[in-house]
Amino acid sequence: MVSPKVADALAQVTDQADPAAAYKLILSNTKTLSTPPTVEDDLRAIADAALGAGLGVVASRAVLGELVETLKGLGNHDVSTAVGRHVLAAVSASASLASSLLEQAAALGEVVAAAHEASDEFLEAAQVLAAISLDSSQRRVGDAEKAGIWIRIVRNYLEVDDSTAAEAFLNKLKNVMHDVDDPELTLHFKLSAARIQDSNRQFLAAAQSYHDISTSAAIAEEERLHTLSMAIKCAVLAPAGPPRSRVLGRLYKDERAAALGEYGILEKMFLDRLLAPAEVDKFAQGLAPHQLATTADGLTVLAKAVVEHNLLGASRLFSNIDFDALGLLLGLDGDKAEDTTAKMIEQGRLTGSIDQIDRIIYFESGEASGEKGSGRADVLVGKEMRRWDANAQAIAEDVERLADALQTEFPDFVAAEVAY
Repeated sequence: MVSPKVADALAQVTDQADPAAAYKLILSNTKTLSTPPTVEDDLRAIADAALGAGLGVVASRAVLGELVETLKGLGNHDVSTAVGRHVLAAVSASASLASSLLEQAAALGEVVAAAHEASDEFLEAAQVLAAISLDSSQRRVGDAEKAGIWIRIVRNYLEVDDSTAAEAFLNKLKNVMHDVDDPELTLHFKLSAARIQDSNRQFLAAAQSYHDISTSAAIAEEERLHTLSMAIKCAVLAPAGPPRSRVLGRLYKDERAAALGEYGILEKMFLDRLLAPAEVDKFAQGLAPHQLATTADGLTVLAKAVVEHNLLGASRLFSNIDFDALGLLLGLDGDKAEDTTAKMIEQGRLTGSIDQIDRIIYFESGEASGEKGSGRADVLVGKEMRRWDANAQAIAEDVERLADALQTEFPDFVAAEVAY
């Protein structure tokens, strides 16, 4: 229901010499002419009357510009959403209006998107922003403005865990960010990229990205610590192996990490110590849903990471272990423990060999290379023979050094007592 004052004002517009100025005046006096219960209907009526009056391009742009400012001034998110969507639909329904009011439609779209964001309606905000024309020949849009819109779209999609749609717009951003000289936009771009890597379970890359962001002076100390915390979480969830060990080392040496709640599990993982279930459960309380999702092998992302880490830790404690004992240590059955070990050896994340007849896993000393296929050990017998040879050679060299030392210090004793 349109308020009587607004209805009377609209009825008098036809008598005005400058209708556009009359519509702008009504909009600027909305708070006086309208009432809270009728303001939405009033603004719709004003917009419909102005768009249907055939004012011409210049006048229509001026009226829509005033409408945008009026909505901003009201600060009512529900009204901005309803009126803005109504006007955008009316503009897009007319080919002539749609092509001539691109700038005003874009400004109105941003107002509607901001209202959706304020109401935590992130999907709707992303969709409104995505509909804004940025590539039309009739509207010149700079790279910085494009980047600002696309980053908002990416962040809104990430709020509803739609990493696929977010990544599509992030790929658009990659084409323009090299020409954008705005530290804030650059920071949001890097953070969005890290969040997408995190959502896509590219935890190692995400940990590195989060850690780089955590050292930026462009964000507050609290935010730097938060991104450092995210870096640690992603590093813990990353596949065990040499690349993760390097990232864990960077984070462990960061002096700020000791103040975070995740430091305990970070330290144990960096030092290849076994993780207890209670520690894992406590760590899980701070993880996002996608970080606790169930993988194809039936384990959660966290559980799989812990199993692989504890397997790596077991390789530091034992030179060999049977399938069932290892399964008991990892919380798996023997066959599953064998399968997990075989995969890590095949992927170059663990060095050793498997005797399937005797059901024993033999671990080799030294670090894995991280290259696929490099974790496979040579034939067990050959390896043991080389180990015996090395030990025998070391003993012989020690005896020879001792004899030389005695010869130097006590030549008479050696001549009398030592037989060559």
